[in-house]
Amino acid sequence: MRHGDKVNNLGRKKAHREALLMNLSSQLITHKRIVTTLAKAKALRKHIEPLITKTKKGVTKEQISHQHRIVFSYLNDKSAVKELFTVVAPKVANRPGGYTRVIKLGIRVGDNAEMAMIELVDFNEIYGNSIAVAADTTAKKTRRGRTKKVADATDAPATEASIEEATEPTAE
Repeated sequence: MRHGDKVNNLGRKKAHREALLMNLSSQLITHKRIVTTLAKAKALRKHIEPLITKTKKGVTKEQISHQHRIVFSYLNDKSAVKELFTVVAPKVANRPGGYTRVIKLGIRVGDNAEMAMIELVDFNEIYGNSIAVAADTTAKKTRRGRTKKVADATDAPATEASIEEATEPTAE
């Protein structure tokens, strides 16, 4: 029975699964975005998010080198570890978590497997900028709409008599 076992084994033994996640992690760090199956992407997210968090820890040189050794034990790729600490870590320094994004792409033609793209959130310039631009344009449109409505209602110059008439209720 597998009560409480939440690890997705991906149809592999432990050593094979760790090697797979090692390779996927180093490729994700190197290329910032990879396309794989949905199950592998979700397993990779659970594997790599703690590693990225480890890059933010440490103040002294000894603590930083210790974090390098820990991350290297999970990746076994010196270039990926260097990329993670020099390029990725400064970009995610202010982010409290959620460093990756999984986007479903549909099904693969050959075996009908669900495909997904997993990417590092801070390295997608197009997606991040389009959201910020869309938010700015909607805010401006609502402000302009309000000012136009107010301007249309007050086309005629306001006098004291017309203001008093507007504020007093009429008895009918």
